[in-house]
Amino acid sequence: MSQQKEIISTINGLIETLKDGQKGFREASEAVKDSQLKSLFSEYSLQRSKFAGELQNEAISLGESNPEDSSSTAGAMHRAWINLKAAITSADDHAILAECERGEDSAVNEYKKAMEEKELSSPIRETISRQYSDVKSAHDHIRALRDAAKNN
Repeated sequence: MSQQKEIISTINGLIETLKDGQKGFREASEAVKDSQLKSLFSEYSLQRSKFAGELQNEAISLGESNPEDSSSTAGAMHRAWINLKAAITSADDHAILAECERGEDSAVNEYKKAMEEKELSSPIRETISRQYSDVKSAHDHIRALRDAAKNN
């Protein structure tokens, strides 16, 4: 595979990951009872949408005429967010937080893998690095909320 195609493939993989997160956080925001969690999950859903748009623009700038625009249908990320449906059914905020954290674990790992891509240009690497920082921050915040909810 050419370097260009590898980079586009890496970007498209992150877009799928972000779309999974966007959808998962939207579903979580609709399911939780706590208004602060609703707001937080809505904010993270919008953030993931914005990040996906940034990466779609990067892919287009690399010559990709049709960058990824949907969530994955297979893989760890999708499975991580699938369990969210069961937590939502139980309407248990702690369980929903736990599943969101599991989804975020996958997102953090996908970003780590993407940043190992040697051929990324500086602007793309900076975008991915900035997004990774925000995704990692969201993950850590959700984990802290999950731990606090467990103790209640």
